Amino acid sequence: MQNATLPRPELIQMADVLAHEKAIDKLAVLHAMEDGISKAGRSKYGPEYDIRTHINPDDGAIEMVRVMTVVETVEDEFKQISLAEARKSNKFAKVGEEIVDPLPPMDFGRIAAQTARQVIMQKVRDAERSQQYEAMKDKKGQIVHGLVKRVEAGNLIVEVGHTETLLRRDELIPRESYRVGDRIRALVLDVRPEVRGPQVFLTRSHPDFVTALFKAEVPEVYDGTIEIKAVSRDAGSRSKIAVYSSDSTVDARGACIGMRGVRVQAVSTELQGEKIDVVTWSADPATFIINALAPNEVLKIVIDEENKNVEVVMNEDQLSLAIGRRGQNIRLVSQLTGWHIDMMTEAQEAEHRQNETKERVDLFMSALDIDDMMAHLLIQEGFATVEDIAYIALDELTSIEGFDETLANELQNRAKAYLVAKEAKIAEKLKELKLAKDLTEFEGLDKELLVKLGEKGIKTLDDLADLASDELMEIAGNMNEKQANELIMKAREHWFSNETVQPQK
Repeated sequence: MQNATLPRPELIQMADVLAHEKAIDKLAVLHAMEDGISKAGRSKYGPEYDIRTHINPDDGAIEMVRVMTVVETVEDEFKQISLAEARKSNKFAKVGEEIVDPLPPMDFGRIAAQTARQVIMQKVRDAERSQQYEAMKDKKGQIVHGLVKRVEAGNLIVEVGHTETLLRRDELIPRESYRVGDRIRALVLDVRPEVRGPQVFLTRSHPDFVTALFKAEVPEVYDGTIEIKAVSRDAGSRSKIAVYSSDSTVDARGACIGMRGVRVQAVSTELQGEKIDVVTWSADPATFIINALAPNEVLKIVIDEENKNVEVVMNEDQLSLAIGRRGQNIRLVSQLTGWHIDMMTEAQEAEHRQNETKERVDLFMSALDIDDMMAHLLIQEGFATVEDIAYIALDELTSIEGFDETLANELQNRAKAYLVAKEAKIAEKLKELKLAKDLTEFEGLDKELLVKLGEKGIKTLDDLADLASDELMEIAGNMNEKQANELIMKAREHWFSNETVQPQK
């Protein structure tokens, strides 16, 4: 090797070539070379020493030094020097400072050169991966363009810039296919830094891809004038998108559709002809649901805010259209609005109300020991449960025509006695069922539901977590699909929190 201070232009040329090939910063390559030369130096002088290298970025001159730290008491003689010893060569030396000793020029033997080369290439790969991650992490949620590089078991390896990304088969739109060399647009779903390099996952089936496409096609969405409030999607078939603008002069739905439908058609074309319904969002749930069901006409809508349930009444000739093929339309409306929707005709609604009223009449007659007429009267006054009667203010009952204070007190006493007896019966039943503590203490299950679960053999939290939503709905009897799914997913949380996190392969 030449004198340490002599120029080494071939190093600069090598750094330029590597930086260009790997699309990384030239200084990162030079730092990798410095680390490689330092390791080669330690293999010659001893691995215990702190040997550092600096390459001049202008001419490639190499400077190799040994660094020792000034200390009061030496514990590592290879990397530390006492204050007294240091002051022999520098009377101003202080504890904590570093003493730098230049090392003579080093001739690289075959082993040292090989060691340096391995370190340099590893450091270059690390720098390349780091740069790829930095470049891709900010693209999460954005659309990227790429080239299909390989197809592996239906999964696409897509080259985006200098980064290989993965588009899994289940993230493609159904029935679409790509071959090597095809260009593709997709949404960056996730970016994960891993030991083997950044793992970038793409999607074309996620609802967010629809949002990103509208942002690209509609300037008002891009600049925030129009806000996309919600998207529901059955990839490859149909999507619904709810839009809103706080600017009263802007027609959010019209702007997204475009003149003669040109904007929505551009998005549909990218999605392989997927039908897209643009819906005007409203803060009022009833209005929003009616908008989402258009052009089908809603005759009546009843909202249960506590359970997020909605009953929608339509003419019989429009009901099947509103529900859609295999229930697709009503399912998308439910996902879009966040409400569970029961569709029915006027005749079905009348029958439903009749059955509901009969159940309440039977309950009141049995629990309160009253006749049919008084039970109907209580229902007409808005009482739906025995609890309503037991705990309402007394004057609410006495305000009913024909109810004096004596009758009101008697009804409340009967209602409370019924509830106490019911509670005791449930407690006794729970004792017999011997449910696991993790289930009885699980938030979201009342005692009545616990009894129903126990009678069906669901006695532990794991039993509940193993249920499908339709099974839980059948057991509960008064639970919608969304509530069932949320309860089951919550019951499964302990599975994941107890898992030992394994490194990604």
